[in-house]
Amino acid sequence: MTENVKAKTESQSLATAKPASFHHVGFAVASIEKLAPGFARSLGAHWNGEIIHDPSQEARVAFLYCGDQRNPAVELVEPAGDTSPLHRFLNRGGGLHHICYEVDSLDDQLCESRAEKCLVVKNPLPAVAFGGRRIAWVYTPEKLLVEYLER
Repeated sequence: MTENVKAKTESQSLATAKPASFHHVGFAVASIEKLAPGFARSLGAHWNGEIIHDPSQEARVAFLYCGDQRNPAVELVEPAGDTSPLHRFLNRGGGLHHICYEVDSLDDQLCESRAEKCLVVKNPLPAVAFGGRRIAWVYTPEKLLVEYLER
């Protein structure tokens, strides 16, 4: 396929896709059990007590919701194991870790992200917290970590 045809095909598929929608914001914490109740109080949110372990992410996560689960959430992310990359982030103080957008096509989004000079730091893989839907991680030139979740 020539570059022009490939570019046209990619732009057509992006044009027909629903725009990315904000899904959640993630905070790195040392202990979900200790911090989730305070986060929930501060945000006027609800936490059902569930903590999800995702071995492929080397993380444990919990979601806090304001209103119902159709609204964007706050995700608390805790390292699971000694080799979790979250330890480095926590050693620098933790806090706001990432923002997540839901997209129709993860492959199209990653192609677009690369074109915008973003670095794909974790290729698509199924996520336990999202019922096996694929996620990928991108680091932007502005030093923002973005998680993309496939619809």
